[in-house]
Amino acid sequence: MTLKIYGFPMSTCTRLVALICKEKEIPYEVVPIDLSKGEHKAPGFTKFQPFGQVPYIDDDGFVLYESRAIARYLIKKYPNQGTPGLIPTDPKEEALFEQAASVETSNFNAQIAPLIYEKVFKARSGGQPDQAKANEYLQKLEAKLDVYEVILSKQKYLAGDNVTLADLQHLAYGSALSLAGHSDVIEKRRNVARWWNDIYNRPAWQAVKNGA
Repeated sequence: MTLKIYGFPMSTCTRLVALICKEKEIPYEVVPIDLSKGEHKAPGFTKFQPFGQVPYIDDDGFVLYESRAIARYLIKKYPNQGTPGLIPTDPKEEALFEQAASVETSNFNAQIAPLIYEKVFKARSGGQPDQAKANEYLQKLEAKLDVYEVILSKQKYLAGDNVTLADLQHLAYGSALSLAGHSDVIEKRRNVARWWNDIYNRPAWQAVKNGA
């Protein structure tokens, strides 16, 4: 049975799941959820995703939500197909991966998600961005990326010299920086820019960047 992704095709988290499917060569079907109509809050959806957030997957009757959890599940279920090593199995390499994954969640996503909300998502829903908040998040993101610049001056990717899920988790929100008018925060840091161009131009991301 083909994996089903219940989500909004352009949402950041839905595209992360689709990205991993492409990297691991997993056939999938997107079941579109119309956020503008509140379909993600309907009982038929919250029965499977109680927080009313996209996406969730149905893998032949196994239901799972939270995009990072889904990504890990799919990578571990299909270790011998598609891109290898997205979650390393060597204990030390896995520990470095977990460190990098934590960095993405705590240092990158924690700043960029509210920035993109203020500058992109709020405007799309008819709201007015709070420029003071946006500037605060931008300053914090810049400080975090200064540390990324140091890390990436010593290695190709965040967990070492091989690409992992920790790197790929940056793509959905990171690609929205251009929509917010802040692509320069990547471009002006040489090692961050080199790393970003590497992961951004991966065929799997190119296949889903405009919609899962």
